[in-house]
Amino acid sequence: MITKRSNQLLSILFLFTLAMSQGQQNKNVAQLDAMIVQGMQDWKVPGLATIVVKDGEVVFQKTYGVKNLTTKEPVNENTLFNMASTTKAVVAIAMSMLVDEGKLDWDDKVVDHLPYFKLSDPYITANARVKDLFTHNLGIGNADVLWTLDSVSTKETIKRFQFAEKAYPLRGGFTYQNIMYAVAGEVIKEVSGQPWNEFVTERIFKTLGMNRTQAVASDIFKAGDFVTPYYDDSEEGIVEVDYGFSDQIGPAGMICSSANDISKYLTFLVNDGVHKSDTLVQPKTFKYLFEPKSFLGNTGTYPTNALTKPNWNTYAMGWFQQDYRGHKLDFHTGSLFGLVAIAGIVHEKDMAVYVFANLDHAELRHAILYKAIDLFAFEDDSRDWHNEVFNLYQGFKKSNLEFQEKKKKERILNTKTSLALIEYEGTYNNELIGSAKVKYNNGQLQIDFNDFVKYNLEHWHYDTFLTNKDSRFRQKMMIRFELNTDGKVQELDLFGDVLTKTK
Repeated sequence: MITKRSNQLLSILFLFTLAMSQGQQNKNVAQLDAMIVQGMQDWKVPGLATIVVKDGEVVFQKTYGVKNLTTKEPVNENTLFNMASTTKAVVAIAMSMLVDEGKLDWDDKVVDHLPYFKLSDPYITANARVKDLFTHNLGIGNADVLWTLDSVSTKETIKRFQFAEKAYPLRGGFTYQNIMYAVAGEVIKEVSGQPWNEFVTERIFKTLGMNRTQAVASDIFKAGDFVTPYYDDSEEGIVEVDYGFSDQIGPAGMICSSANDISKYLTFLVNDGVHKSDTLVQPKTFKYLFEPKSFLGNTGTYPTNALTKPNWNTYAMGWFQQDYRGHKLDFHTGSLFGLVAIAGIVHEKDMAVYVFANLDHAELRHAILYKAIDLFAFEDDSRDWHNEVFNLYQGFKKSNLEFQEKKKKERILNTKTSLALIEYEGTYNNELIGSAKVKYNNGQLQIDFNDFVKYNLEHWHYDTFLTNKDSRFRQKMMIRFELNTDGKVQELDLFGDVLTKTK
């Protein structure tokens, strides 16, 4: 028999438990906030946003720093960052909606929807399935030069991908493959009758109330309130870099969003594809998105594995996966010319994390991910994730500087080119990369890839040259010229890709 006194005791116990829970949550918020503030100072991050959702509720959402170091305008909850490769999961959700509607199946052959789809291997071309577009195990080598050195249309990009060489049997390995997500976007267009960006905007963003989110990256300029991308240059410090939006491969990583909108996206993910009372993705299909499809071993894994020490690494539909504290963690980073992101979900704990930043490879994002999981899923503050991740990447930075110094020492001094510089002028072509025009100007060679990316060439040694720093990557590249038996320039070599001189 429950007495009046029993009811009073239960009420007191409930209020006490609620107060304790709220107290713990406030403590978690303070601890995560303190780590982020310290981390931004050490990593020199201009602007950042972090969102944490637990049990369907936003338990942490804060913005930090500035959009631009010159204007000092602060980041706010509506400021647009780039989702980069965390875009891939959104495109997988879009495709899953079409699967639910019976308009296609994951096992459909790609060529049945895109007859022009062609790869360098006829067997893979004929047997590539829709699901293979999302899992990076198609068997074809990486071809990101298609969008980093050119700006042709999506369809032309896909057509030129056929010249990327086979690297391993179909589903027999793992090679991160952005171009296949562009193909997935074209399949969505073919099946739904809408361009992929319109489909995700109408069916996902508008439904979830993500009203600031832009599916076409270049649209941020008319939308306003967006961050400036930066790079931490070892010689010059924090420098502004050019926007590198490549909307021809939009489904691979060009969606831009804000903290406020991402909180709604994470809530949708934590609720297993349900928005309020509306099921956007059927339970069976939603579960399929997170089922392991590619087994990575030690290939394509993150450096932070040295800290998390997972027992296994897999890839699903736009999500890397590993075990963390006895639970499956689905996560993915995004990196695009001075803009970064990371998303993570622990489904068994009903919690998700997302981080934006406007500094190239600001790996503080990893520290925030694991710290947030520890605090909000396990109520554990025992690990100093910021210092662990910072020290790990400082070690990589040191190793890279040592490698660069080693390359400088290997340079053979006092050598000359085989020919006068003007003899290297001409147009060089490659079916995959496109064209490169080399010109002699005021005592120096210049190279222009596809009328899109231009470099000055500095003589390194013999017939090898070093480019200046790209305004997006901030990296120098080695270019080597080869002569034929007649002593004339025949081709140039870029990262092992050969461009033949045609005129």
